[in-house]
Amino acid sequence: MAPPLILALELPSEKGRVLCIQSHTVQGYVGNKSAVFPLQLLGYDVDPINSVQFSNHTGYPSCKGQVLNGDKLWDLIEGLEANDLLFYTHLLTGYIGSISFLNTVLKVVDKLRSINPKLTYVCDPVLGDEEKLYVTQELVSVFREKVVPVATMLTPNQFEAEQLTGLRITSEQDGREACNILHAAGPSKVVITSINIDGNLLLIGSHQKEKGPSLQFKILISKIPAYFTGTGDLTTALLLGWSNKYPENLDKAAELSVSSLQIESCGFILCSFHTGKIYTDGSKDDELLECHSESGPSRI
Repeated sequence: MAPPLILALELPSEKGRVLCIQSHTVQGYVGNKSAVFPLQLLGYDVDPINSVQFSNHTGYPSCKGQVLNGDKLWDLIEGLEANDLLFYTHLLTGYIGSISFLNTVLKVVDKLRSINPKLTYVCDPVLGDEEKLYVTQELVSVFREKVVPVATMLTPNQFEAEQLTGLRITSEQDGREACNILHAAGPSKVVITSINIDGNLLLIGSHQKEKGPSLQFKILISKIPAYFTGTGDLTTALLLGWSNKYPENLDKAAELSVSSLQIESCGFILCSFHTGKIYTDGSKDDELLECHSESGPSRI
């Protein structure tokens, strides 16, 4: 008897195929659980690799789980390559907790670009926030010296931009100068996703095109009186999605990303009132995407 016929049908997205290397939590929405679904809603094929798998995010008193090391990451890449599945239009990376894993990510960038030289690498350099490092200073150095130069787009927050540039950001002009410093190191697109200046929350973006000065802009972000986690991961995913649609208009991509984030955040608060789960400053989890089915998809 002849072996059964096995059909493998892969329908690639017209918008692109994304390899997304980030953290994963069983409970809560951070890392890949914040990034993958929105990109799929925007029409992308997304293949996630979980850099860690934790019971919950580290804002809780404790968490347990597993950490993927560099060798195991490379095993996955070799498995994809062996089956001719390693063609990607985009690479998105988020939280990375060890130098060995980060060095392997750099190998992944080289491998993907050897297959697709036009690969777009969007890097969210998750280093810390509010004057506190999540990672070792040695890891910060690897990001600054090796990762930033190979990124296409960089999406740090204020504290991370300071760590990567050595520049203290206390004004809008400082933010713009930090973008220029990062351009000089490598990435053509830089979005500092949140800067607190005199009680105002700003996003500052900058696009260094082949000719002429960088095109810079700012967006004043309305503050929502609640505590969220995973919003940075969501913002970077949205920036990837919208900037691919508007490659020459980073300001429009950023505006659409912020609008989408605000709609999700407000929808989540309404959902919280509806379900009786009220989250204010100091709460531990946002569960933004859990409420998506109730608040409906974001339409811009």
